[in-house]
Amino acid sequence: MAVDNTKKWYLIDASGQVLGRLATKVATLLMGKHKPTFARNIDVGDYVVVINAKNVRLTGKKLEQKLDYRHSGYPGGQKFTQYKVMMKDKPEEVIKIAVHGMLPKNKLGHKLIDKLKVYKGETHSHIAQNPEVFKME
Repeated sequence: MAVDNTKKWYLIDASGQVLGRLATKVATLLMGKHKPTFARNIDVGDYVVVINAKNVRLTGKKLEQKLDYRHSGYPGGQKFTQYKVMMKDKPEEVIKIAVHGMLPKNKLGHKLIDKLKVYKGETHSHIAQNPEVFKME
């Protein structure tokens, strides 16, 4: 069985979008679940460019209460960052973390996150790939 493995590029504007709903759409496109040739063990997904990451919305009190957790591996090496600070400093990481949590936890999932390109503003460097604008509902 031959799998049609042509990759498309999608452009998504994150302005006013809720973070979780945006992340599910992006994860679906990265995995290729929208294609009839989807297989869990094969990378048939597309590339996704997300612009205007600084304008993504978090609902409820997540901006003040939600924390990003990292651990260096050493005793006492826990680091916590509020999402309010992350949205101000690096909103691209907020979207990448949300999408990465929705991808498979294996080698293929780590490959898929590399196909996600997130930009803080409206400008991006993937004009040569001629990305198709993806309409969020």
